[in-house]
Amino acid sequence: MKIKAGFTLGYDCPQPTPMLLVLKVHPSRRGDLLGDDTLVFDPPVAAADYTDSFGNICTRIVAPAGITTISTRFEIRDSGQPDEVAPEAVQHEIMDLPDEVLLFLLGSRYCDTDRLADLAGSLFVNTPPGWPRVQAICDYVNQHITFDYMKADPRRTAHGGYSERTGVCRDFAHLAITLCRCMNIPARYCTGYLGDIGVPPDAAAMDFSAWFEVYLGHRWYTVDARHNRPRIGRILMARGRDATDVALATIFGPALIAGFEVITDEIPGT
Repeated sequence: MKIKAGFTLGYDCPQPTPMLLVLKVHPSRRGDLLGDDTLVFDPPVAAADYTDSFGNICTRIVAPAGITTISTRFEIRDSGQPDEVAPEAVQHEIMDLPDEVLLFLLGSRYCDTDRLADLAGSLFVNTPPGWPRVQAICDYVNQHITFDYMKADPRRTAHGGYSERTGVCRDFAHLAITLCRCMNIPARYCTGYLGDIGVPPDAAAMDFSAWFEVYLGHRWYTVDARHNRPRIGRILMARGRDATDVALATIFGPALIAGFEVITDEIPGT
């Protein structure tokens, strides 16, 4: 199948403002692109890409004073298959994990493992390790947090999501990641596109989506605590420890959002 995706974002800056953008398709999916996901700036600005320590493509700009619009449209091939389910995937002993995976056992800005370790132990110590434990964590988070766009809070941590019991997709991901890490399961945050493909259309406006990956059985698996079911058509943009590492725009100065549109649609007949 083929998917048409993209966005239009606007930022209103009172003065020239440096920005770091994480808005391009992840290198692991670039071979599936039918063309390129070129970022278009209005007014035109100088832009330079680099690859960060997590393997994401980042773009550096200085947005001029006034409104700067950033947009892209692209088509991409997709297998059309839902997320893989692996009930037999095993959990590794910590000493058997690869060095580069250990980072994803540690606490981070939004994944405050120190505040949730006791809770995780009390809830999941008797669950079978590996995939069943991850599924138990996703079930708990899915039932514990109520999705509400109006309750989005960029300062909310995993513990905040647990305490307030409300949030958006990033809050589901942060809480599930944190509980996994507390149970010695490496987990990393993901952001990207996820359209209403293979599911009933959502009346809410399209947005970027957050999910996560766990390391089991010598590889990473995609998991989604918000939807808590395999989905079709994910387009990965970036991975990191939590939302800090994959922010759409890290802005070094004052700025207001002046526009926000995301599209992700299956192309009929493909």
